[in-house]
Amino acid sequence: MRILVVGSGGREHAITWALTRDESAHDVFVAPGNPGTGVIARNVPIAADDLDGLVAFAKEQSIELCVVGPEVPLVAGLVDRLSELGIPSMGPKAGAARLEGSKAFAKAFMDRYGIPTAGHRTFTDYNLALAHIREQGAPIVVKASGLAAGKGAVVCATLEEAESALSAMMQDRQFGDAADEVVVEEFMTGEEASVFALCDGKNYVLLSPAQDHKRIGEGDTGPNTGGMGAYAPAPVMTEGLIRETCETIIEPTLRGMAAEGHPYTGVLYVGLMITPEGPKVVEYNCRLGDPETQAVMMLLASDAAGLFHACATGRLAETSVELYDGAAACVVLASDGYPGAYAKGCGITGVAEASTVSGVQVFHAGTRVGKRGLETSGGRVMAVAARGDDLAEALARCYAGIEHIRFDGQQFRRDIGQKGLVRLQTL
Repeated sequence: MRILVVGSGGREHAITWALTRDESAHDVFVAPGNPGTGVIARNVPIAADDLDGLVAFAKEQSIELCVVGPEVPLVAGLVDRLSELGIPSMGPKAGAARLEGSKAFAKAFMDRYGIPTAGHRTFTDYNLALAHIREQGAPIVVKASGLAAGKGAVVCATLEEAESALSAMMQDRQFGDAADEVVVEEFMTGEEASVFALCDGKNYVLLSPAQDHKRIGEGDTGPNTGGMGAYAPAPVMTEGLIRETCETIIEPTLRGMAAEGHPYTGVLYVGLMITPEGPKVVEYNCRLGDPETQAVMMLLASDAAGLFHACATGRLAETSVELYDGAAACVVLASDGYPGAYAKGCGITGVAEASTVSGVQVFHAGTRVGKRGLETSGGRVMAVAARGDDLAEALARCYAGIEHIRFDGQQFRRDIGQKGLVRLQTL
């Protein structure tokens, strides 16, 4: 097949790696890609949000499958436009992508179909939202309803933090139009997990459940990031909890979207909180997660192109997902200062050496080729991923790979996967 992968991050590198790892005959393009994808596929200089450019390229190159990595082009309707040309895409149309594009829509949708989630209220008026926060007290969660690059949800331990978060969103316009609506949620207690369902509008199959690490600091401290590491499978997701998640969340979501005229196709990412009352939805995403994808793709034994094409063409009932035994993990290497301001252009060494460690794959994210050769160009620079016979081995391989990589200001968490290791000891 001629395949187009849309995006430039670590997620897209991992997807491209899965599509090309078996020396397949597939012709894979990545728009715009990064230095890592450029080694294993053909990068094309089209931005992920340039819908006109992407559609024109897909038409000119007779693309037979488009795999859309980031949420922005999905919410903007890229799949709708490709569908008009008869090009299958692994991703939802804009109507279904509202599950991520509008938290207010997602919350109202869950209410309509009895899908378990946190108690919530949606506001467009700052003063009404402020009064509600003061009435509810802390801890409490304040979320920009629209897309905010994964940084629009603020867990507030104190009333002061909540008022500050609300003011930054609605008065200071920290996230622009994304905070025209703000969702204020009750604080849920429990352990988080991520479940990924490949959907074709009617049927679905599951990838390995994962657990992300959002906070910048060890021990889950400091501000939220786009994700500092992940591991899969997440042992908190027992067979019983997976079955309950399918029955109470995934299946009602697919039925509801179909009933409302927006059959859900592509990846349905359900961010869960495993509460004492059972699994509840923290958020929906309309695509694979980052950095969970870097771990989840390491465990995918199925032919990725065939699986993704079945997802995009309504043929999931004819297929199944094969996963490798064992576990996988990834650890993100970030720039100094991230998730705040950070320097760019720092030289990176040791990537080739890290890749020689058994089971390790290095996935580029915020990198570029510049005066120093390979350089940093983003907050999350790359992820070192590995598969092992168990979680302990996968993590040990990740950190062994990291020992080889150097760039100025490099920061990473040294406690990725610890919750999983502790839980495995009690099983």
